[in-house]
Amino acid sequence: MSGIDVDQEWKLLIGGEQVSTSSNYDIIDPNTTQLVGKAPEASVEQTLLAAAAAKSALPAWKALSMEERCIYIAKAADAIEAVCGGWVDLVQAETGATLRVAKTMQVAGAFIDRFRYYSRPVEMNQPLVPVYSAASALAPEALITGNVIRQPAGVVACITPYNFPLVNVAGKIAPALAMGNTVVIKPAPQDPLAIIKLGEVLDSVFPPGVVNVIVGSSPAIGEALVDSTDVNMISFTGSSAVGSKIMEAGGKTMKRLLMELGGKGALIMTDDCDVQAAIGGIASVWGFHSGQICTAPTRVICHKNIYESTVEALKATSEFMTVGDARDEATLVGPVITETHRNRVEEFIQSGIDDGAEVIVGGERPDRDGYFVAPTLLAGCTPDMHVVKEEAFGPVVVVMQHEGDQHAVELANNSNYGLFSYVYSGNTTRAYDIVKQLESGNVALNSVAPHMYAPFGGFKMSGIGRDRGRWGLEAYSEVQAINWPS
Repeated sequence: MSGIDVDQEWKLLIGGEQVSTSSNYDIIDPNTTQLVGKAPEASVEQTLLAAAAAKSALPAWKALSMEERCIYIAKAADAIEAVCGGWVDLVQAETGATLRVAKTMQVAGAFIDRFRYYSRPVEMNQPLVPVYSAASALAPEALITGNVIRQPAGVVACITPYNFPLVNVAGKIAPALAMGNTVVIKPAPQDPLAIIKLGEVLDSVFPPGVVNVIVGSSPAIGEALVDSTDVNMISFTGSSAVGSKIMEAGGKTMKRLLMELGGKGALIMTDDCDVQAAIGGIASVWGFHSGQICTAPTRVICHKNIYESTVEALKATSEFMTVGDARDEATLVGPVITETHRNRVEEFIQSGIDDGAEVIVGGERPDRDGYFVAPTLLAGCTPDMHVVKEEAFGPVVVVMQHEGDQHAVELANNSNYGLFSYVYSGNTTRAYDIVKQLESGNVALNSVAPHMYAPFGGFKMSGIGRDRGRWGLEAYSEVQAINWPS
């Protein structure tokens, strides 16, 4: 952990001020189990002060034009890009990401791209076509015209997960700020330190109170944001279980919600698909960030005629998925985020074994310090198994057989989740017909690569609302219709 001072005091950002806390908690490197630093433990009082600071800054910020706000966002992108290369060691130590993931995807890539994309103004208002209104008891006859405009939602609490902390925060605050909202960032407790550094940079660019950062391990501070009457909207990425609690609690004050929740990605392989292409897609995500990605195709639904060859090909591919020191360039699979989560993934695998699944590869703890889980392949799975129904959030893939396209669709839709699905087929028209029947917010054909600015979100327990692209701007706004006689 070169360049990381474990004794550094990390502070909150409230109303443009760096604020100390009376207590802190340990951040542990999942790769080495060594101390990375001591994160500040915010109080409920400090959390509410952050929400109040955001509310105080809101009138002046939303009074700016989108063009003016986008200038700030562009300056922020420049300022972040100038310094974030020095954050790689810290991000890697906090998240346990492999070196290649930390360098190319945690600190670079989509992280900066989110700010760049939303630094370009977009016309959000829409004129209405005039309509004739006959005379009535309400009003005389008239030709009524109007305009539909977008107003900011207000103060947005952005509650983010641990897997891609910087990218997730950027994806929330960039469109929120562009639309004229102010924000309170509450990062995951496991890896908040890089977010604190991001807050310091943003504070040097934006007016005081426009961006605030609250950190803590207690659920009480997240609950305080949800309950606060100063907060108008919650943007949450995380588990479906926590998401449902936020919905219930936020209902008391009619919080606007944007929720990207859990997934159990189905990957359908038809009998005429390119098996090697499908295997390549599965393999590229199987161990990616140790399976801690909600869009991973962890539920392979394979035609019975190619089932055996698919299982054998996945087994062979696993031999190249190097588990090891995350700091080594050659490592493909690093640790999961915490000891608790490692134990949870191991229990998940064991539940599959207990239910009758066959372990093809993996299933045993690697003999290493740190919180490692070996890439695991479970075959012979059936729809009723826990490992088929629920998300492992680890490097675990399950394989089922299907007897035809309709059966494959039934198996894919037999889930509480519907975030991201995949279809591999030798016929594009056939694949498209399958896609239209899938209960999934996003689907990729013969690929696992997403369109980064397509609307992103899920069906069912995978969430509410859509972000990214123009949809991200819409998500952080209220619709206002203005009518008048022509």
